[in-house]
Amino acid sequence: QVQVVESGGGSVQAGGFLSVSCTNTGRTLPVRTVAWFRQASGKEREFVAGINWTNNSTYYADSVDGRVTISRDTAKNTVHLQMNNLKPEDTAVYYCNLGSIPTNTGTMVPSNYWGQGIQVTVSS
Repeated sequence: QVQVVESGGGSVQAGGFLSVSCTNTGRTLPVRTVAWFRQASGKEREFVAGINWTNNSTYYADSVDGRVTISRDTAKNTVHLQMNNLKPEDTAVYYCNLGSIPTNTGTMVPSNYWGQGIQVTVSS
């Protein structure tokens, strides 16, 4: 059974830093990829960043490239998303997704395994 717990997030002013983490607390699965998606109020859920658990390859959306870093901690079964120079448009609920599928455009599409979501708010 997949059980994903997200942590971190919160509120920060524009230009600030936040991080969110995603831990698979259930039975360890041979998950190859983990990704973060976000959904702002009134908008569709969109890809932010992803990582290949096996070879550490990373994927980033153009909108956040250069401002976020995704990394994995294999000992803790956790993926971290560090976000710098945050902008008000980064405000959203951030969701962890296990087993995301890489595309040929350098992004990912989600699987059906989602975390509960965690709020990130950036004020101007």
